Amino acid sequence: MQSLTSGLGNSSNVNKGTIDPLQVKRVLISRPNHRLGNLLLITPLVQEVQTLFPNATIDVFIKGNLGPIVFENFTALNQIIRLPKKHFDELGNYMKGWLKLKKDKYDLAINADKNSSSGRLSIQLVDAKFKCFGEQATDLSSQFSDYTHIAKYPVYDLRYFLASVGMKVPSTPIPNLLLQLSPEEIAKGKALLDAIVPSSKKTICLFTFATGAKCYSVEWWAVFYERILKEFPDYNILEVLPVENVSQINFDAPTYYSKDIREITAFFKNTAVFVGADSGMMHLASAAQLPVVGLFSVTKTDKYAPYGAKSVAINTNETSIDDWIQAIKDSL
Repeated sequence: MQSLTSGLGNSSNVNKGTIDPLQVKRVLISRPNHRLGNLLLITPLVQEVQTLFPNATIDVFIKGNLGPIVFENFTALNQIIRLPKKHFDELGNYMKGWLKLKKDKYDLAINADKNSSSGRLSIQLVDAKFKCFGEQATDLSSQFSDYTHIAKYPVYDLRYFLASVGMKVPSTPIPNLLLQLSPEEIAKGKALLDAIVPSSKKTICLFTFATGAKCYSVEWWAVFYERILKEFPDYNILEVLPVENVSQINFDAPTYYSKDIREITAFFKNTAVFVGADSGMMHLASAAQLPVVGLFSVTKTDKYAPYGAKSVAINTNETSIDDWIQAIKDSL
């Protein structure tokens, strides 16, 4: 795919004329990826498109089955075009997904990840008046200190592209991650939380698991958990469990377990702060728009850090347990 698409992605070759935001009626956002975190990380771009083009409906081109869950209640969403998660197992459906891109015409098509070969290819194939591949003629990192962030640079790239085709673009802060919850979902999340811990106290939510090298050891969490108990006696300390149903603190805290992504997000929404390693669950907590203390030891904080709502990313290799405790206090 890298070889096949290396020549694709020059917006200046395909875009002529000036774009009128009020005349943009159909937009395609392409992010052919199935991972929960990566889908959540394009929700700022979806919100930006909704704001910039108030008369437009949005189609998203993704992989897997999580799209309807992540994008539910986004009012401008028209349809989700899906590729199967394992395309070699479902080659027929895989080809149908690509062919479906050719069925509709768009005013604007956006590649959400400039490093994605399949994303560039999808924008090349689609019938659109304006195409934003994500590549830039200039290095925007010199203009924006947070440009490296994987949820933010697609928005900066889009703004740069739109300015190049004559549209006035905002300089407002990049939208936060968002999983749009209904009032009923939030109320259900509160009822679930109240059934586990006293409602008279605010709750600190721990997530002790992560995949691969991002997962901190049982010994590491034992020390941190003991310190959290000591420092926050007036708070409930609760652990949200991963789908694997394992605990790095030996299930010593009250626990919550679910496989329902929207229910988990609503549960997070009713807690005071999330503390956990870089993971899809961390991004889900960010999408609930509560304070997140993200713990990083191997992945890049400037690329994946939680942001908004007093959130903070901590490189645990360069800080002490005192710093981690202070970060929780600041977020609270």
